[in-house]
Amino acid sequence: MAIPNVKRFRPFCPTCNDTYTLMAVLPPDADVDVFLKDAVARHDHKDFKEKKEKMFKVRVGQQKQKKAK
Repeated sequence: MAIPNVKRFRPFCPTCNDTYTLMAVLPPDADVDVFLKDAVARHDHKDFKEKKEKMFKVRVGQQKQKKAK
């Protein structure tokens, strides 16, 4: 079940040279551009890079298992 007020944003971080997903509930009178600029300024570049590397980590020495008949 989803939260109906949540908006999904995909801001671009020039330091990481990548986009990331940001989900937030904003009040109706909030300025979205100011919010996104502040969010990119607070973005944790080191943690983002580490999590991205961990997600696509290739395990060395792992081979397909062949089924013995």
